[in-house]
Amino acid sequence: MTNASNLAPTVAWLGFIIAFILGAISARTQFCTLGAVSDIVNMSDFTRMRMWVLAMAIAILGAQGLYAADLIDLTKAFYTRPNVTWLSYVVGGLMFGVGMTLASGCGSRTLVRIGGGNLKSIVVFAFLAIAAYMTMKGLFGVWRINTLDAVAIDVSRHGIATQELGSLMAPMFGITKKTMQIILACLFAAPMLVFVLKSRDFRSSVDAWLGGLGYGLAVVAGWYITAHLGFGENADTLEMMFFGTNSRAAESLTFVAPYGYSLELLMLWSDKSLIVTFGIATTLGMILGSLAYSLLTRRFRWEGFASIEDTRNHIIGAVLMGAGGVTAMGCTIGQGVSGLSTLAVGSFFALAAMIVGCGATLKYQYWKMMQE
Repeated sequence: MTNASNLAPTVAWLGFIIAFILGAISARTQFCTLGAVSDIVNMSDFTRMRMWVLAMAIAILGAQGLYAADLIDLTKAFYTRPNVTWLSYVVGGLMFGVGMTLASGCGSRTLVRIGGGNLKSIVVFAFLAIAAYMTMKGLFGVWRINTLDAVAIDVSRHGIATQELGSLMAPMFGITKKTMQIILACLFAAPMLVFVLKSRDFRSSVDAWLGGLGYGLAVVAGWYITAHLGFGENADTLEMMFFGTNSRAAESLTFVAPYGYSLELLMLWSDKSLIVTFGIATTLGMILGSLAYSLLTRRFRWEGFASIEDTRNHIIGAVLMGAGGVTAMGCTIGQGVSGLSTLAVGSFFALAAMIVGCGATLKYQYWKMMQE
């Protein structure tokens, strides 16, 4: 069997390549989950929301197709664990939604903006990474585990292996979980695709298709890399495991925890136990892909803070995104596309909370502007 010394670098390099391409795509298409909600709230424009929904549909069909073909095992993803920490999903999602609005973009958009020369996003990156790490392993983490994570529903106590919708619903219909997952994937993806395709403007937009398909296929590729190519035998323990991921589980694209792990690697570079993982490689790939596109198209522009208020909002937003994203176990891409593709119950909770938090903050900002 292939050992860790070969698998881990392969997983990281493939993750980097995918993210590099996606960074360039995102820079061209202006794919932005904050923008998707903002366009609806402020202009009743659903184009970028359709891009996001297309990414969700492609990711769901692709991930569940790989699962049905026994190429990956989504029960080993950390999204599908049996412990449904519903309060963490809701509170963390709300925090992330508010944070990304204040910080002018979600985790993936922040990386793309860095590549385009946005100095504000570098500050967001730093504060988001610190807050994420503190919520994983530091002071915020103690509070999270002792309060929010303590409020949970463990479905394994009821004989249900995971929090996938297929696991919950299969016994009701007397069919296998895998069959139920495929049925549900089609039931979710079909109306999503109808919503996307009913817009003539979307159908005729190359960039809209490129953005939605790019993110959706990148998430599917991420699952295949970490859960299939990166799954092998540990030469020391002779146990099968996932190589090249920080969670030691199957992963796909997400842009909160990898910020923290990237900071950890930079600060503890001499620690030989730390390696460049899939998440860290995708973080770097997004920045460099956006940078390459910005330089080639001459769109690279330095941009800084406009005022003290602008600086304050971005720092607060970054901290909320870092803490909220880890608490909710993902961002608008991590939970909103990668997590959703597993059909995990928690991903639906987290995604809904993020959209509500973002929409409410946009409404407040508009009200405040009108008052002034």
